[in-house]
Amino acid sequence: MASIPLLRLSATANLISSRSALFHDPPKFIRTAPPKRSSTITRMSYNPTPATDRLISAVSYTLPFFNSLQYGRFLFLQYPPLGSLFDPLLPLLSLYRSIPYASFVAFFALYLGVVRNPAFSRYVRFNAMQAVTLDVLLVLPLLLQRVLSPGRSGLGFRVMVWAYNVLFVFSVLCFVYSFVCCVLGRTPYLPFVADAAGRQI
Repeated sequence: MASIPLLRLSATANLISSRSALFHDPPKFIRTAPPKRSSTITRMSYNPTPATDRLISAVSYTLPFFNSLQYGRFLFLQYPPLGSLFDPLLPLLSLYRSIPYASFVAFFALYLGVVRNPAFSRYVRFNAMQAVTLDVLLVLPLLLQRVLSPGRSGLGFRVMVWAYNVLFVFSVLCFVYSFVCCVLGRTPYLPFVADAAGRQI
C-alpha cells in the first residue's frame, strides 16, 4: 500500500516538471526567427535614342513641310507678318525648288532608302513612313483641285481658300510636333497618319 502514494508523488512530480518545461522552456519553433529575405534591387534600364536616329527622323519631316508651304499663300497674303516668320527658310526652299523633280527624288529616297532599309532602326523607319504618308495626303487636295476647277471667285474659290488655310495650319503643327518629339527622342503619333504608317513597317 505504501507504493501507491510513491507512484502518485512521482507522477505528480513528472507533471509539474513537464508544465514548468512548457512555460519556461518554449519549443524551438517559437524561438527561431524567420529567415531573412534577400533584398533584390531592380534597376531600370534606360536606352536613349541615338542622336543619328533622332536627326534622320527630324529631317524626314521637312519633306511634307516644304511641300505644304504652297497651301499658306492665302494666309501670307492676308497676314503679311505671318509670312515674315518663314523668311529664314527661303534660301533652303529656293534651293529645294531649284533641283528638278526634287520632291519626287526626296520622296523615293526617303521611302526606298530609309523606310525599306532594314539597316535603320524601327524608330527611324516609322518616322520616315509617317513623313511619306503625310506627304502623300498633302498631294491629294491638289489633284482634287485640278479635277473640280473651283475658279478664282464664287463659293468654290472660298471653299478652296478655307481648305488651303486648314491644310497649312495642320501641316505646320504636325511638323513642329514631330520635329520636337524627334529631337527629344520620343515617338510622334500624327492623327490620320500614324496608323497607316505603322501598318507599313
